[in-house]
Amino acid sequence: MKSFLHLKAPEEARNEYFSIFDSFRLSTEKIKSDFGLDRILAKDLFAPESLPAFNRSTVDGYAVRSKDTFGASESLPAFFKVIGEVNMGKPTPLEINSGEAAIIHTGGMLPKNADAVVMIENTQTTLIGEIEVGRAVGHFENMILAGEDVQSGSLIFERGWKLRPGDIGALMSVGMIEIEVYRPLNIAIISSGDEVVDPHFEIHQGQVRDVNSYTLSALVQKYGGHSHLYGISPDNRTIFSKIARQAFQENDMVIITAGSSASVRDLTAEVIQGLGEPGVLVHGVNVRPGKPTILAVCDGKPVIGLPGNPVSAYVIANLFVAPLIRKLSGQTNFFWEQKINGILTVNLASSSGREDWVPVNIIRDEHSKNCLIEPIFYKSNLIFSIIKAEGFIRIPPDITGYSANSEVEVVIF
Repeated sequence: MKSFLHLKAPEEARNEYFSIFDSFRLSTEKIKSDFGLDRILAKDLFAPESLPAFNRSTVDGYAVRSKDTFGASESLPAFFKVIGEVNMGKPTPLEINSGEAAIIHTGGMLPKNADAVVMIENTQTTLIGEIEVGRAVGHFENMILAGEDVQSGSLIFERGWKLRPGDIGALMSVGMIEIEVYRPLNIAIISSGDEVVDPHFEIHQGQVRDVNSYTLSALVQKYGGHSHLYGISPDNRTIFSKIARQAFQENDMVIITAGSSASVRDLTAEVIQGLGEPGVLVHGVNVRPGKPTILAVCDGKPVIGLPGNPVSAYVIANLFVAPLIRKLSGQTNFFWEQKINGILTVNLASSSGREDWVPVNIIRDEHSKNCLIEPIFYKSNLIFSIIKAEGFIRIPPDITGYSANSEVEVVIF
């Protein structure tokens, strides 16, 4: 087991740990496409048909041959004979010849030989069955060609794509009513500590409510996993090991909070080590908050030990748990973090050699293009101070802080 005293830089720890799971693959399942929101595709999808399937008008007007409108203007209009109307939802038998036009509506199928549509506002009816066109139209103007959106057989979504609302509609547009997706990760969450109490029960002096289980459960759900709470383990090796073993056997990943620091009574590292080989790889990350973080692999499954401090657990969960869930889920279309730049309001000090994450508020001024970034100076375990933060400043280990009025980057989890 790696010593807690041997701290790793967060980026180094994350890269090394994540690389272990490069070949990790979840099982797959077939579902109806209309239930596919936020699911992750398990294979590339190719269009079974072209879209649109025929040349379509994008406006209400008249289908024409574009060359017949050449030179047309309001002062010198071109005249056309109206040979009929395109019926919606049906193939049209109409055929446009020189000097002819057909009434067409948005989405209607262009008649044979027509290669443009004149907008209705650029026309006038002169005699029954005749119009004048006061504006020339170009080749393919006001229409979309068959297959212009997507060609039959072309790649429309790659494996690993997380489906968005518009994507569901796109699948339906080409008749793909069933898709193969990765099964969601099942993730176990265990809290530990004699002082921790289920929030559904009354607490007494010396006790605290379990915050981490519910914060982590929400985070797991946010990133597409299924969370399973295994309750609160007392500081008893036998009971703790039994709960952890059950959670490990029933899930794809295990998260344990509390009991990860270096005190004699903390059992998490020992319990994790007993779950499988190789066990604990990292015990201690050079970051604040969240130094007592455990990264382990047990018989191919990831097991992560988070600090019991809710603030530390929240920060580390966003740095390690959230991106690991996305990686294991096979997702490819995501940004690691959302970021915003602004001007720091006060001096912000940090210890050299350690990566610090400082919660901040973002003050937006409609009269200025720059946001003001105001650090939140909090004490450990002050939950509401941290959840009111709009983002975090990362202070790299090679500097000792930022000066007031300097530009800083804020990461929004």
